Amino acid sequence: MTHIFTSIPLQRPSTPLLDRVHFPAALRQLQLHQLPQLADELRHFLLYTVGQTGGHFGAGLGVVELTIALHYVFNTPDDRLIWDVGHQAYPHKILTNRRELMSTLRQRDGLHAFPCRSESIYDTFGVGHSSTSISAGLGMALATALQQQSNKVISIIGDGALTAGMAFEALNHAGHSKANMLVILNDNRMSISENVGGLSDYLARIWASRTYNRFRQACKGFLENMPFISSLMRRIEEHMKGFFSPGTLFEELGFNYIGPIDGHDLPKVVSYLQRIKNLPGPVFLHLVTKKGKGFAPAEADPIGYHALNKIEPETHQPVNTLPKAPKYSDVFGQWLCDMAAADSRCIGITPAMREGSGMVEFSKQFPERYFDVAIAEQHAVTLAAGLACEKMKPVVAIYSTFLQRAYDQLIHDVALQNLDVTFAIDRAGLVGEDGPTHAGSFDLSYLRCIPNMIIMAPSDENECRKMLYTAYMHEGPSAVRYPRGTGIGVVIESNMELLTLGKGRWCKSGEKIALLVFGALLKPALAAAEKLNATVIDMRFVKPLDHALIKQIAETHQLLVTLEENVIAGGAGSGVNEWLAQQSLTIATLNLGLPDIFIAHGKPSEMLAEAGLNETGIITSIQKRIQNMPAFS
Repeated sequence: MTHIFTSIPLQRPSTPLLDRVHFPAALRQLQLHQLPQLADELRHFLLYTVGQTGGHFGAGLGVVELTIALHYVFNTPDDRLIWDVGHQAYPHKILTNRRELMSTLRQRDGLHAFPCRSESIYDTFGVGHSSTSISAGLGMALATALQQQSNKVISIIGDGALTAGMAFEALNHAGHSKANMLVILNDNRMSISENVGGLSDYLARIWASRTYNRFRQACKGFLENMPFISSLMRRIEEHMKGFFSPGTLFEELGFNYIGPIDGHDLPKVVSYLQRIKNLPGPVFLHLVTKKGKGFAPAEADPIGYHALNKIEPETHQPVNTLPKAPKYSDVFGQWLCDMAAADSRCIGITPAMREGSGMVEFSKQFPERYFDVAIAEQHAVTLAAGLACEKMKPVVAIYSTFLQRAYDQLIHDVALQNLDVTFAIDRAGLVGEDGPTHAGSFDLSYLRCIPNMIIMAPSDENECRKMLYTAYMHEGPSAVRYPRGTGIGVVIESNMELLTLGKGRWCKSGEKIALLVFGALLKPALAAAEKLNATVIDMRFVKPLDHALIKQIAETHQLLVTLEENVIAGGAGSGVNEWLAQQSLTIATLNLGLPDIFIAHGKPSEMLAEAGLNETGIITSIQKRIQNMPAFS
């Protein structure tokens, strides 16, 4: 029976059995009756390590038994485990020779927050976004068949990832291809679920048995020349499974469906995996688990405990009573509520990011105008397009990195038709410990090239509110991209102020050097400008650009520097360069932004320093550029 923990341990727990398991090969030397103890120790150690580092852990607690069973039954790493939604993979990391490195999780030069191919041979596929495991697993299974190899391929999907269209596209192809692969649904009630009872368990054992499956294959061969009878028998089997389980859909897609079974009954999970590991063709195993299993607060609130902040030790330092600056997501959430109160056409849409995007209060105040479409970014964008066609005013709240997944819909369904959709793009720029899979490094580049788009980047929280209102009032596609975390602490005006499209603001006057800032880098830019006696412009708009202001700078300064927390290639600075060239305006330029690499995870300050986008980096880059300008005086 799983031990239930009620608090995060502050001291490293005693884990005598876990200490013997550095690699899965050692795990496979244990006796079956020892595995439940190992599960308790693993769960206890996971609670301890995430308390030290912070990070996702609710989903990981829910797959402790499954992770142990997979490494116990399958010959990893030769057999391939592909984890969907890397949130589930912390127990996997602990069992694959990374236990002593868990204290470095999500820290600079430490373990990645998600599976990473360069980190371990046991991480067969890198992942940060969801719903990729079945597609990747099918590719591996097809390659295995073509190369006449015998290693197994297992895709583990869950934590809501089965709601995405990509997962069903892969299921459809896998069933059609007849590839030898196992798909495991970790159903923690974030996707689909059914009751687990004695009858369904009994039937699942039958469906997983070799005898039944041999009989099943033999009947298929015997009846293949009698299509009517073959079709009738197949329908009977599917209806029997559909009566006792939710497996009809997967059977129709071509899978041999087994389940649902209790995913926390470790001996049972091991037994099922042993039975089905050599079954031919695509097999679908449905496990029912509890997110946050074994930690009482997380079991009671699986969404609130999806991730955990680092637990800081108690100190006797005086408590800071100054109010904290609001998060940008909170600024958006308050604006959305205010806007919805003023305009009955205002609709809020999110692809499963209600809490992260600051939409909790909106969902309570305006439930009939709130739509959480689950992990389905493409659908979210086209849904907004359909609403806009009927004179509604949809606002899509979405992370920058997730909007990448709906790029075709953004172009084809919204921009091409010039529909009135507002995109509130959160997590723009570098996001810190979650690393490059979650960084919003590319949105200015991929948005700027789309006709009809209006693009804004606020330099502080009050600017963010103004820009959201300006975007909303614009009759066409518009985007406001803002960073993760808190602002700089400015006063946020309660009124709605409409900005003039394509007009920046002059923040500081200087000589010779002008810094054109797009977004949240205004604060370090102003600090650098004080030491360089430089002019600073908050450009506000990436598209349309303030051409008059750029022309004025080009005619009165010797060096024009653009700053953005976006890749330099194709970004806002590129837009300035293009316009200068079109107008035959000659001025030395320097584009500062994210370099042409994926910046590894770390604290945001560390990542900005690596990119040269803190005060010191900005000054150093400008001084280096000046040294290469003999005419600068």
